[in-house]
Amino acid sequence: MAAHEIGVWPGSLHELRERVEANVEDRHRDDFLVLLADGTPVGHIALIEEDFVDGTAEAYLLLAPEHRRKGIGADALEALTDLAFGELPLHRVEAVTHTDNAAALAVLGGAGFVREGVRRSSCLHRGRRHDSAVLGLLRAEWEALARPRSWEH
Repeated sequence: MAAHEIGVWPGSLHELRERVEANVEDRHRDDFLVLLADGTPVGHIALIEEDFVDGTAEAYLLLAPEHRRKGIGADALEALTDLAFGELPLHRVEAVTHTDNAAALAVLGGAGFVREGVRRSSCLHRGRRHDSAVLGLLRAEWEALARPRSWEH
């Protein structure tokens, strides 16, 4: 989620596809394009650092700036957690973002993630040190969410 604040965004669809395809054989991650209903790519979401023995992974989400704050990230994150807990043998999904990234913190909180702590001065961005918030979602918390699952749509 930190990439949202940093503003990294590929210059073309070709570059985004290359980024996703470069990791297709990596068994420690699952990468997906975030698409609009008409098929227009607007971002990249992934489960990274997947560890099926421990049942853990980290969520990563990057949206193009013009598609943020429209609910797309929330929908993509819900679909990703549905995959993590509904299809994969994960017990915990973690996310990390700047402590001042209110938009990412709101999306994560809305998806059921619980703020667990702060990594002090853990990120260097534009010459300044920033704290990172660590959030987690456990399988039991996901199961308790009162929302339709992505496969029910």
